[in-house]
Amino acid sequence: MHTPRYRYRLYFLTLFVLLGTGVLLSRLYEMQIEKKEYYSAKVPSNKEETIREPGIRGEIKDRNGITLAQNNQSYIVYFNLAEIHKNYIAEYGETLKREILVNYKGSPVKSKKTDIAGMVNKTIRPYLAYIGLDAKYSSQAMEAHYSTHGGLVPFVFRKDLSYDEFAKFAEQNIQLPGVYIDAAPARKYPFGATASHVLGYTKQWEKGKITGNFNHYIGDSTGIAGIEQSMNEELTGREGIKKILKNDKNKVLGVTDYQPPGPGSDVYLTIDTHIQQLVENSLRQAGKAAAIVMDPNTGEVLAMASVPNYDPNDFTPSISTKRYAFYTDNTAAPFINRAITGLTPGSTLKIPAAIAGCKYGMHRYNCNCPGHVAYGKLKIKCWKTVGHGTLALAEALQRSCNPFFMKICNTIGYKKVVEVYQMLGLGSKTGIRLPQEQRGTVPGSVRWKKRYPEARMSDAHTGMMGIGQGDCQATPLQMAAIFSAVANGGDYYQPRIISKVTNSFTNKTKSYAAPAKLNLLQEGIGEGHLTTIRYGMRLAATAIGGTARRACPKGMIIGAKTGTAQTRDDGVKTHVAWTAAFAPYENPRYVVIVAVKRGGSGGKVAGPLVNLILSGLFEIEEGKKHKLVSSKPYIGHQDLIEEIKIPSINPLNSIYGNNGETGDEAEAIEIVRKDKDPIFYTPNIKPNITPTIDERGSQKVIPRAIPVE
Repeated sequence: MHTPRYRYRLYFLTLFVLLGTGVLLSRLYEMQIEKKEYYSAKVPSNKEETIREPGIRGEIKDRNGITLAQNNQSYIVYFNLAEIHKNYIAEYGETLKREILVNYKGSPVKSKKTDIAGMVNKTIRPYLAYIGLDAKYSSQAMEAHYSTHGGLVPFVFRKDLSYDEFAKFAEQNIQLPGVYIDAAPARKYPFGATASHVLGYTKQWEKGKITGNFNHYIGDSTGIAGIEQSMNEELTGREGIKKILKNDKNKVLGVTDYQPPGPGSDVYLTIDTHIQQLVENSLRQAGKAAAIVMDPNTGEVLAMASVPNYDPNDFTPSISTKRYAFYTDNTAAPFINRAITGLTPGSTLKIPAAIAGCKYGMHRYNCNCPGHVAYGKLKIKCWKTVGHGTLALAEALQRSCNPFFMKICNTIGYKKVVEVYQMLGLGSKTGIRLPQEQRGTVPGSVRWKKRYPEARMSDAHTGMMGIGQGDCQATPLQMAAIFSAVANGGDYYQPRIISKVTNSFTNKTKSYAAPAKLNLLQEGIGEGHLTTIRYGMRLAATAIGGTARRACPKGMIIGAKTGTAQTRDDGVKTHVAWTAAFAPYENPRYVVIVAVKRGGSGGKVAGPLVNLILSGLFEIEEGKKHKLVSSKPYIGHQDLIEEIKIPSINPLNSIYGNNGETGDEAEAIEIVRKDKDPIFYTPNIKPNITPTIDERGSQKVIPRAIPVE
């Protein structure tokens, strides 16, 4: 019996109904369960977006509360490029295509990238031009930004709006999709180049780590030099979080929640801005130099200067290619903080050598100086080639006699010399809160042996440790700490440049004061030993035959020591001219260190600068403070300086002769390594470079009014 034909039809119909129902249920499941969020987003409705704002960076102030780094209000126009792209598609149906591009072989190709710059030029800039707020920009930078960040990170179109332009923009209430205006803090250094190596500068956030669930993200600026870098964590403020409500046309309906950005901590330095500008102005008589002024009774750095220098304002929020080249093309290297850079110390190292001799029983040592010290067939000369005759410690310091201190080091042996030098902080970082501090070099130390595994400490090497030549290197900051310990009677303080850190949000203050790190009287150095060393420095500064007389201001009694180190600078055989001093002689309040690259001698070049600084310090104490000004960068130079002359203010000026070490006494033995010049640096993080305006970013647009709701 055959099944009727209509039954087959019924079966097929049932099957189709079941299949259709299954497909329908499957699609319903997909739409309502699996892709619910996707399709919900397609439905025109209000949406909430979360924006991350950077914290308010703390300020940097000097010891008296004078602000050295602050936040000024900056008015910016920024684009959400994803919104602009989306709106363009909605209005025009598809993205712009580049007309013709040319590949590296010269063949025409079509661009596969979204022409976001073309969209901005067509839909946004005409209206900005209409209200007088258009600007040239880098289309390449915009395209790279969109390719990397999409709409997550806003693209800053203008960051130079005046308040009037900002107000004009706000009054228009243009509500162009993807176009926003805002007020943001911008770093400002009110005194220009003053203390630039101490303060450093910041780098605007670009492509840093993005954390949290945000629709738009603006990160914090970061310090990349000086205090801005070393105290970046303390200076960075709490992030702000804003939630805004938009409709389906991206029109902002209002703010639903807002946690405003919080302030970072304010950092107070030990620096005195009046003293800082005094020191920097004095150093402008040299080409490449560094200076430290320290309170010997606390280890606080009152001034730290290095020339040439730079203006940190040039880097806020980014630096132009031309201006950056102005700095990087300068062969005198303005980014180097020479105050914490290892330099050959010359005869200033005779003070640590004297301390080593006293520790090991040679404080009553008398030495006959014949004008040289012989090491086999080699003779290392004294600056006074006919010899000084028989000298004791104080007179040896006064006249800076080389054989005296070379024989001390040879007598006690290099291991004991290394022990004392390292006890005094040589060969180690002081721990000051500044980046890029160098250690210096102590010959014969473990680090030296690792650096020069084939080298051996000969008697000549050991003798050179007494006069600061050969492989010896010390930073001006290290020498300031050592001379402070001698000046104050034996207390060695770790140098400090941070006084305190305060936070207005938490009402907490952290002090950075610290007790003495070391007392020389507890390390085998007698009080009488230090008295003798100080007296030798007094003779050097005030008595006939003293090498540091140019450092002593009229009517003042100080202690001082010069140094003239034979070295190489960029391949040129020259000197580092040093003078170290403390003042006044009784109850000293200041230690001043000056080191000048390519200087003729310590007495002739660094001594007069110390004189100027000390004279200015005591004028400041008398209330004769100069007006603080915003200083311009000093570019320095590479010239050799034989002498720096100052007005005749010293009664001993008439008997100034050529007394004093020349730095050439070590010429008989080539221990100065040709590869030993300190490794200088530019900032280890490249700053923000302002993108170059290109053809498409500078093209003219026809101003027109764009109707907006």
